[in-house]
Amino acid sequence: MLRRYFCEFKSPTLLQRLRIATLFFLAFVFSYVLLNGALDSCQIRLPEYLLSSTDMLSSSLSFDSLSDRPDNSLETVLKKASMHDNTVILTTLNKAWANPDNSILDLFLASFKSSNQTSRLLNHLVIIALDQNAFAICKRLHTNCFALTTQGVDFSQEAYFMTPDYLKMMWRRIDFLRSVLEMGYNFLFTDADVMWFRDPFPHFYPDADFQIACDHYSGNSTDVETNIPNGGFSFVRSNVRSIEFYKYWYSSREVYPDMHDQDVLNNIKFDSIVTDINLKLRFLDTTYFGGFCEPSKDLNKVCTMHANCCVGLENKVHDLKIMLQDWNNFMGIPPSMRSELNLTWTPPINCSLALHRHLDLSEDIEQMMK
Repeated sequence: MLRRYFCEFKSPTLLQRLRIATLFFLAFVFSYVLLNGALDSCQIRLPEYLLSSTDMLSSSLSFDSLSDRPDNSLETVLKKASMHDNTVILTTLNKAWANPDNSILDLFLASFKSSNQTSRLLNHLVIIALDQNAFAICKRLHTNCFALTTQGVDFSQEAYFMTPDYLKMMWRRIDFLRSVLEMGYNFLFTDADVMWFRDPFPHFYPDADFQIACDHYSGNSTDVETNIPNGGFSFVRSNVRSIEFYKYWYSSREVYPDMHDQDVLNNIKFDSIVTDINLKLRFLDTTYFGGFCEPSKDLNKVCTMHANCCVGLENKVHDLKIMLQDWNNFMGIPPSMRSELNLTWTPPINCSLALHRHLDLSEDIEQMMK
């Protein structure tokens, strides 16, 4: 009798509670829909800490925060790409240089693959993308990519030599490289218009903190007076001396506001800081590290060739394609015959003419290639 009374009491009470809970749930959902619509129509955003997990996930897909994801953090990318001694190879890329229709990047990667001595080094190459399009293209073509954005600056377009955007891009690069050194990584920085033909590491000086390629090489690696450095190719070891030097280099932009990083370096190489911090500075021989300014004349020794002394993306692409063809022709010759033929590079006609027009030079670079 008691059990029957209890069951009769419990059943309607439970049903009543279920109805009340359902009404509360429906009221909450209806209120949320109305509130969300009102916020959207008034363009009001809730504080970030009130965003749902779904909203947080979608916001993480935006380019500005993409490099903050754990698998895309700078530390993660550098660690993945580093050699046993914490050395990485770095280059920078923007949309203009990654454009599939006229791509410096394609030529750059092709040069690595044209020799068995350099293709393995792609595992240690990190491409620093300066805009969203460059990052997307990098992810399709290469394993190690990092998105580096600069607040309020668009680096996606071709930055013409010595324009304000060009100067901002160059100094952003110097500041970034300083941060890599501070993280404990040695780096070999290479512009993307440097073609790689042989492993360069055997030709670096083992005792140097900072070593850099040249537009002109005097024949003496310690000659500060005559050697003219080129910032498009350098090998730097991470230590107190190199970090201090990069800080000084970056701060010197204020002393020389109308100069790019390369010309500033050519000035500060005489400053007392080099001796004060005991920086071991060496310049790289153009026999191994040449370019359009001063080419490596022996294809049996060349490691890299740079499209320096050249103005304009299309001119660079045109003449670099010819350079790659010269190299492929050389590699097609039986090894036993390569040293006998004394082959040379085809003169960079487009780059030579473009430089004449841009700087009104009297000297013909074509003659330098002979």
